Amino acid sequence: MQKNILTERSNPSTRNIDLMTTQEIIQSINKEDKKVAAAVAKAEPEIIKAADLITQTILHKGRIAYFGAGTSGRLGVLDASELLPTYSLPEHIIQAYIAGGDKALRHAAEHAEDNPRFALKDINTFNPTSNDVVVGISACGNPTYILTVLAEAQKRGAQTIGITCNPEAKLKQFSSICITAVVGPEVITGSSRMKAGTAQKMILNMLSTTAMIKIGKTYGNFMIDVTPTCNKLIDRSNHIISNICKISIAKADEYRIKADNKVKIACVMYKKQCTKEEAERLLQQQNGILRKVI
Repeated sequence: MQKNILTERSNPSTRNIDLMTTQEIIQSINKEDKKVAAAVAKAEPEIIKAADLITQTILHKGRIAYFGAGTSGRLGVLDASELLPTYSLPEHIIQAYIAGGDKALRHAAEHAEDNPRFALKDINTFNPTSNDVVVGISACGNPTYILTVLAEAQKRGAQTIGITCNPEAKLKQFSSICITAVVGPEVITGSSRMKAGTAQKMILNMLSTTAMIKIGKTYGNFMIDVTPTCNKLIDRSNHIISNICKISIAKADEYRIKADNKVKIACVMYKKQCTKEEAERLLQQQNGILRKVI
């Protein structure tokens, strides 16, 4: 056991967890999980810097790529894959790579985090430039895969962000901004899918959601660039149009159809009583920010 690594230390509160009742186990896990939000809050200054960097990168036509191994890689893929249906963000803008490739999403590939060849393959696929940002996600912050990715990204002039739960993480030296959420030892020693994984998920939520808000993908807290590809999202789109325009659901549905399923355009068409083409022109003039148009 690597006792010097915080994420690998034994938690004194759960050393006898195998002797606990089901209720005691659940309460112990819940008690430890309550520490996660506080740890993330302490990292807010770095999260703010990273969110602003990601926002500016997108506004200047750059790209973002998440890289991680195991749970960290899966969380990166989860975050990136949700941005198309939620915000209609083109898939190439925020990408995600996991050590060992897509097979590692479903099957453990723990050896992959020690393989620099996987790192070089993935970073070459993304092919970062000085306009891009590379984000390395790792609970302990030391795997060869992550260090190789971040070092190579820096060589190519890309900005780098590290996300870790280990204050002594090696990835710090390769990160322009390093976000460290010190959640402490896990309930089950070394099981970083737990508190560390939750912290990483929270941080990724903050980074991508903040960027989407700041580039005009929301109006208030409505996702006005949602892609309505199923009944649930069609219904959500109609309710968003109805709320913003103060019209009936039936009228909102009518305008959504006229706008070819584009919520933002439907809102402008109703508010300005204009054609779809005129709504598109008005939005383009304001860089797609609905609030500036209506």
